[in-house]
Amino acid sequence: MDLLQLVVLALVQGITEFLPISSSAHLILIPALFGWSDQGMLIDVALHVGTLAAVAGYFWRECLRMGEGSVSLLRGRYDGGAKLLLLVIIGTLPVVVVGVAFQEAIAIHLRSAGLIAVTTIAFGLLLYLADRSGRRTEIMEAMTWRHALLIGLAQCLALIPGTSRAGITMTAALFLGYQRAEAARFSLLLSIPTTAAAGCLIGLQLWKGGDLALQTDALLAAGFAFIAAWLAIGGMMAWLRRASFTPFVFYRLFLGVSLLVWLYL
Repeated sequence: MDLLQLVVLALVQGITEFLPISSSAHLILIPALFGWSDQGMLIDVALHVGTLAAVAGYFWRECLRMGEGSVSLLRGRYDGGAKLLLLVIIGTLPVVVVGVAFQEAIAIHLRSAGLIAVTTIAFGLLLYLADRSGRRTEIMEAMTWRHALLIGLAQCLALIPGTSRAGITMTAALFLGYQRAEAARFSLLLSIPTTAAAGCLIGLQLWKGGDLALQTDALLAAGFAFIAAWLAIGGMMAWLRRASFTPFVFYRLFLGVSLLVWLYL
């Protein structure tokens, strides 16, 4: 794959993965806009693995707590780290079940620009409503398993391109009354298990395939995406501590309308 295409895709993935604007939509649209061939699911997942490393590094304290929590659970103890680990697991299970059941259908039938335009607009408006109507009083440390499950169920909608995994989980958390930065923090932690599982499966395919060029492309894509994602996470968390999701909503509306104009006019 051309190096320029890899760099552009990595930058786009790194910047959009954790912002509520749908990275999968951008990964489908960028090749179409530039006349490039679709990079395929293997490169898509490599890009996601790069961003996974960024979120794990940025939230290393929470990851360390979950690691300590797993040890506590094995020893029959329940502490803060164990609770956080269980909340992430509960929030992850729904999308794993739905993703496994419908993976092939999603890959074949749900990568169209028309669908992305509609979901980009619709879920952008839903994010705006949640941002304006939410109480913004709850913190992640007080989260219940019911809230984690509801956010996890909402995450299943992210299997539809254009929805945005970060966007829909943050939207659900806002509706449940969580502070903006806290909603973003739990959303980012939820990305770790699913992305790690997908990365392991695709990594195994790359290794077995023995395609050296594809392996190199995947490594480069992951590295560039890591750098872009680290910067994007820091910028978003700083923004949400003092401002709202409104700029992201406006961007989603602009993107969705532009897509409709491009497709039909």
